[in-house]
Amino acid sequence: MLIEGSRVLVTGASSGIGAALARILARRGATVGLVARREARLAEVLADCRADSPDSRMWVADLADVGLAGRVALEAWDALGHLDCLVNNAGVPMRRHTTKLDRPTLEWVMRVNFFAPAEMTMVLLPRMTARREGMIVNVSSVAGRLGNANEAAYSASKFALCGWSEAIAVDLFDTGVQIRLVNPGPIDTEIWDLPGNDDPLYSGPKISAEEMAQGIAAAMEGDTFEHYVPDMRGIVEAKTADPDPFIKGMAGMLRGR
Repeated sequence: MLIEGSRVLVTGASSGIGAALARILARRGATVGLVARREARLAEVLADCRADSPDSRMWVADLADVGLAGRVALEAWDALGHLDCLVNNAGVPMRRHTTKLDRPTLEWVMRVNFFAPAEMTMVLLPRMTARREGMIVNVSSVAGRLGNANEAAYSASKFALCGWSEAIAVDLFDTGVQIRLVNPGPIDTEIWDLPGNDDPLYSGPKISAEEMAQGIAAAMEGDTFEHYVPDMRGIVEAKTADPDPFIKGMAGMLRGR
């Protein structure tokens, strides 16, 4: 996909990866639609985008409301003329031991991290397939390929997004609609410090949101389905080949807290 001249809707655009990606896309000539909950912060990102892309727009929405997510996607399509690309980037963390989870928390994480992206995709697909072009970029996580300690709800939502992405890539293979799955590793954003989460077990290096956003832009312009930023594919492949050492190692991290 050529970014210059495209019309792209980015969710979770008020901070972190989404904000960095929106600014990069605008600088490279895209018209950007921004979606997030926090109006003041979203307006700041929009102002930056409009310096390079005057027709960019924003929508304030809590994507835990899945029906609203779908309505925003359709409204953005109409407002921007069409959408060349939907970037499902919005997500919430949930670091909490399985024994401390409850159903409302699990359902909330699934709504934001999986059901909202799926709904936005489903409402746009008839329009994209009618045009025989378009792209859906799902920003999942390496936790969508690795079952991380203290992250059962989060990993479940991201595993769902990975499986959904792979299956729809098959279903849509010859429709002109392309699917990209991007799996971030440790990224330096506010996700590590949000309230309502246990302290993170991970304390190693993290890449910047800007570097991650550049990776998403590269995935959009490339022709391959799955992307890891930073490249953790080897770890995922080793786990898939033999999950027992991974499970034992993760359990050891919990015991060593």
